[in-house]
Amino acid sequence: MGKFADYETYACVYESGSFTAAARRLHVGQPAVSKAVARLEQQLGTRLMLRSTHGLQPTDAGQQLYQRTRRILNALAETEALVQNAGETLSGRLRVASAAVFARIVPLPDLTAFMRANPRLSVDLLLDDGNLSLIEEGIDIALCIGELEDSGFTARKLGEVKQCVIGTPGYFAAAGMPQRPEDLLQHEMVIYHRRGGGEHWRFSREGEQRALRLPGRMRVNAAECVRELVLAGFGPTIASEGMFRSELQSGAAIAALADWQLPPLALWAVFPGGHFVSAKARAFADFVQTALCSEP
Repeated sequence: MGKFADYETYACVYESGSFTAAARRLHVGQPAVSKAVARLEQQLGTRLMLRSTHGLQPTDAGQQLYQRTRRILNALAETEALVQNAGETLSGRLRVASAAVFARIVPLPDLTAFMRANPRLSVDLLLDDGNLSLIEEGIDIALCIGELEDSGFTARKLGEVKQCVIGTPGYFAAAGMPQRPEDLLQHEMVIYHRRGGGEHWRFSREGEQRALRLPGRMRVNAAECVRELVLAGFGPTIASEGMFRSELQSGAAIAALADWQLPPLALWAVFPGGHFVSAKARAFADFVQTALCSEP
């Protein structure tokens, strides 16, 4: 069993990128992690990790060992989960990471229904517009919007959300309602910087296309700040309808250029654990996908 534990520790070090991060994830001391990897290297008679001031880099042998070890660990974990969860409701703690805009795209009342349907499940919902370290934070599922980086993690597309030009009636009354995409060049655009967004946009209408660069004096990377600026009447932005759902329904915000389409935003579920996806992470992904499909 001790040898098996060393392989599991090595896989954790490989994924975390450092002995310290792996130790935090395994809830053990850093020296124990270092000794486990050294013991494995001695047993196999080859170097698995190259240590330098820039961190750890796996050797060719180390990469091959990780790939085979991860497949075995995933198979064992999946078998264990099937046995433990047979006929039982979801339980334990689920750690979910997402950009803060998630709570706008998928309404929190829907999340309440999910929690009530799974009374033995606890959820840590980490809403952060920055980049969390999914492995170090012990994330079970991450909800990502826009284009995915090639991280090597398992990913599943959950759906798409519509994007449009959104501003307040007061702003458009004063600045004029744009009739063509080019008209936006004369407006105080709030530039929302995130994957799948920014300054460059392609509008389309019945086969006609317009590619525009929409510079703005105000550039923001946090969804709530974008909302505050737009609703305060500073200027319009391009964002998902869900980000301004309640305001669009009440009339506090309106969509411009309704006859022009923008590329939709893809919403992904990313599973840092590799090919094995826990039952609770899979259930949460199913819930989000259902919530997206039920949106009008």
